[in-house]
Amino acid sequence: MTETRTRPRVTNRRAIAAATIGNALEWFDLAAYALMAAYIGKTFFPGGNAAIQLVQAYAVFGITFLIRPLGGLVLGAYADRHGRKKALVLTIRLMVLGTLLLAIMPGYATIGVLAPLGVIVARLLQGFAAGGEFGAATSFLIEQDDRRKGFLGSFQFASQGFSTLLSAGFAAGLTAVLSNAAMTSWGWRVPFVFGLLVGPVGYYIRRHVDESPVTPAEKAPIKELFRNHWGGLLIAGGALVVSTSLNFILQSLPAFAIKTLGLDDSLSFVALVITGAVLTLGTPVAGWFADRHGRIRLMTGSAVLIGVSAVPLYLWVTKAPSFLTLTIAMTVLGLLKAAYFGALPSVMADAFPAHTRATGLSFGYNATVGIFGGFTPTIAAALIAMTGSPVSPGYYLVLTACLSVAALVVAHRRRGIR
Repeated sequence: MTETRTRPRVTNRRAIAAATIGNALEWFDLAAYALMAAYIGKTFFPGGNAAIQLVQAYAVFGITFLIRPLGGLVLGAYADRHGRKKALVLTIRLMVLGTLLLAIMPGYATIGVLAPLGVIVARLLQGFAAGGEFGAATSFLIEQDDRRKGFLGSFQFASQGFSTLLSAGFAAGLTAVLSNAAMTSWGWRVPFVFGLLVGPVGYYIRRHVDESPVTPAEKAPIKELFRNHWGGLLIAGGALVVSTSLNFILQSLPAFAIKTLGLDDSLSFVALVITGAVLTLGTPVAGWFADRHGRIRLMTGSAVLIGVSAVPLYLWVTKAPSFLTLTIAMTVLGLLKAAYFGALPSVMADAFPAHTRATGLSFGYNATVGIFGGFTPTIAAALIAMTGSPVSPGYYLVLTACLSVAALVVAHRRRGIR
């Protein structure tokens, strides 16, 4: 199987646009759900206890991540057998359908138990689509130019940073201008309606972009993956652990600041807007730097700094809660995440051969996200409830940083990834 090492820069730009707009839309919907969880909980789950409703909403957020490995296998294998472009078109169709269901679903007061069941169906569709998105989009990006795969692959995560920026912007703006009653009644649906408007644009761009230069696989990618590439799955998943847990910690910090520290709703979401801007702009810079100075070196240093700084930053925010301390802490973590983020997609891709790349990336990514990402907000809330210490999520980040450093060491020494 042969790969074209380089392609014209204009082709690279089109590939970036195709992967980025669809990926950003899919992650925007996921991030919007996390940020609107308090209002979604009140709308779709019975009872008057806001804390329990929030946990129930987060539980649905986590449960639907369990289908993502299945989506990764099915859609990843489809990308390896039939082409990255076809898989990307399919994923955006599925995501828009899930978004539509969530945007129009009546609340529990209107249709009873059908309401939370409908939310679960919508999230399952979104989770299945997102399961195939990462492998297909990352493979599509890094296969454009072998010499710039760190930079090109970084747009996979830069688009996720943009989705955080966009969803946090909606949350900050809506909570600033709407009352709590209006947010619960209809305001939380606005981001999902916006997602429906963007969907057709992403679909059009993906339909008209050139296919990846990699020849489709001839053998069954799923069988080949589980027969011969367990090492690649462990390396890719292990490298992803700290980035995934930190991503969902950052998304849940505004809710933590509002509920636990008593900070203003709108200002807390503004802190996440700033963090999203850091991730959007900083991640491609990190990818460009990694292509020139070494991906593993940059990622290892970033992971160590994440582990070292997590607990002190949590302590600082809880001891001196304010918009300023929250913003500084989240910006520091965002910068470290961007440095780690930039090279991560291309390092994960190098753990697999081209003919199982999309399948391996999709399954490895989503299995890891399902374990260390989807339930991170729930784990963080449970740790605080069990220990009585608001700092406890910081220790969780220390653990995940250690796991990722170990995976990077193995990738470098056993696979020669640099």
